[in-house]
Amino acid sequence: QRVRDRVRRPGPLAVASSRRILFPFVAHALSQRALDAALRLAVAEGATLVPVFLARVSLDLPLDAPLPRQCSMAVPLLEAIEQRATEAGVPVDSRIERGRNRRHALRRAIAQERFDRIVMAAAAMDSPGFDADDVAWLLDNAPGEIVVLRAATPAGIGLRTGRAVPVGSHL
Repeated sequence: QRVRDRVRRPGPLAVASSRRILFPFVAHALSQRALDAALRLAVAEGATLVPVFLARVSLDLPLDAPLPRQCSMAVPLLEAIEQRATEAGVPVDSRIERGRNRRHALRRAIAQERFDRIVMAAAAMDSPGFDADDVAWLLDNAPGEIVVLRAATPAGIGLRTGRAVPVGSHL
């Protein structure tokens, strides 16, 4: 067997459907699990992944002011997402959206982008993501399907009770 036959190469990008999956994140809240889920959904649906870095612009600056510090964080993250998506055969259409806070940037993103589904990470004990208020706001204001992933809790520990919860039971 030749060496090149043993090297796993990404397949050609599939012809993208018109479906689009919005994947919002901020610099310190890029969840690997949420990204994996968004990529699995994009592969299954033949959708384009639209990662959106939400950049915060302070009130003392114009909304369109240059943001070199945030861009220096956003570009490597967007490139890493694009590389993972390319390996999975998923087309990517990356964005940076500005706002006065993450919710304002998210509001602008959902108003300006065309998408069928949003996949995002919820913050939980020491895991990156959006807080419950942001998730609730999104559920009330965003069109389309919304998938919110929260990091798993330690094996078998109930979220509210601290006791073991059998699979399939309700808290």
